[in-house]
Amino acid sequence: MGKVKTHKAASKRFSLTKSGKVKLNHTNRRHKLGLKTAKRKRQLRKTGYLSESMAPNIRTLLPRS
Repeated sequence: MGKVKTHKAASKRFSLTKSGKVKLNHTNRRHKLGLKTAKRKRQLRKTGYLSESMAPNIRTLLPRS
């Protein structure tokens, strides 16, 4: 039986909390920031959490986390 390996692209984008939630950084914070309002940019700074319906998909990609 082969090793259980971590999906490296997913490990760079997501992390798991102690309670098992999937944590992520928001998108749309790289360029064209002059077009976005200060409120929108401020809210995108906060950490996001993946919905509970999508979380099991990511947890299978991150077996060692």
